[in-house]
Amino acid sequence: MHIHNLSLKNSILNTFIAEMRDVDIQKDAMRFRRNIERTGEILGYELSQSLQYKSTSTKTPLGEVSTSLISDDIVLCSILRAGVPLHNGLLNYFDTSENAFISAYRHHKHNPESFEIIVEYLACPTLEGKTLILADPMLATGQSMVATFEALKPFGTPKSLHLVSVIGAQEGVGYVSKHFDSETHLWIATVDEKLNEKGYIVPGLGDAGDLAFGEKLQN
Repeated sequence: MHIHNLSLKNSILNTFIAEMRDVDIQKDAMRFRRNIERTGEILGYELSQSLQYKSTSTKTPLGEVSTSLISDDIVLCSILRAGVPLHNGLLNYFDTSENAFISAYRHHKHNPESFEIIVEYLACPTLEGKTLILADPMLATGQSMVATFEALKPFGTPKSLHLVSVIGAQEGVGYVSKHFDSETHLWIATVDEKLNEKGYIVPGLGDAGDLAFGEKLQN
């Protein structure tokens, strides 16, 4: 797997990540969502440099100019609900892409420290021969990414696969590295040291879905 950790270079992205982590700034849900969206835009820009391009002629009022434009057929797929702001950030840049949405959540059977990933809702176009961008802001254990991709397989085989996350744990990065092929790309804003006993990223930022959209009742 090709891992692109943007935190290895200093950029304005550091500011957005710091604000998302800050317990005081987190109280502003609109700013939290916007920072995830802006992070998605930066990740999308970096990702765009690895795509396929073709020369296209554009007519201007004074003549014509040749420009290299993306030739990939892109499908953006985000994991609900925390993935929505990240999806929007990517869609701001890949605005002609097709879109897919899938729900994946942790189901705790008996032990609160163990869980399985449940996939329910899924809406997706054909993926055959296309470039799939799979977005989930928090790459904790990595199980959601793997379960989501497995659920998408009946929709066709993509030409290439890009995973996009805001914050990950070393364990999650290692897990997806083992379960996706060597040509898969992971684009991630920063990677934290570990998971706690409940499988949450430390230091992380908390529950991205709750911070973006409000706390939910637990089933």
